[in-house]
Amino acid sequence: MTKRYRLMPVGILGIFLFTGCASHVPKVIGTPPAGDVRVDEVQQHKQQFSNAKIRWGGDIISVENLAQETRIEILSRPLDDEGKPKDDSRSIGRFIARIEGYLEPEEYPKNREITITGNIVEVVQKPVGDYPYPYPVVEVEAYYLWPEEKVYTHPYYYDPFYDPFYYPYWRRYPYYYW
Repeated sequence: MTKRYRLMPVGILGIFLFTGCASHVPKVIGTPPAGDVRVDEVQQHKQQFSNAKIRWGGDIISVENLAQETRIEILSRPLDDEGKPKDDSRSIGRFIARIEGYLEPEEYPKNREITITGNIVEVVQKPVGDYPYPYPVVEVEAYYLWPEEKVYTHPYYYDPFYDPFYYPYWRRYPYYYW
């Protein structure tokens, strides 16, 4: 067997390892724009940030489908280096993402994390309860719905055959059963 054929399995294994570690987040979402504009800044200075390029993310509040577009109301949170909303951070404010076409509301449920990039179009007033709230509206260029993180918990297991007098855990090693 030649030397070339002996190294082939190592090369194939290396390819599988490196492709398995690749991130599935789109490059547009993972790369922040030049200026770091926050939602609360846009709410206060509407005219200054008109048509500004942003990358925002947070938790979905609601999804509304119109004739030509879908509007997603999002509770904004700071993003980490990859562009994912941070779980342990407080909200910065709310904004509306306008996406061309139809999105299935069941696939974008409440409290799912999403990150969007796009341009600020306007700031509209919508009520939150009785309070008139200023919502920055973003014309979305790209978006990424983060996968749901499933947490598996094991319920307390009761062993009906456990006898504390039979299993002498209080004794020293080695355990002897009588």
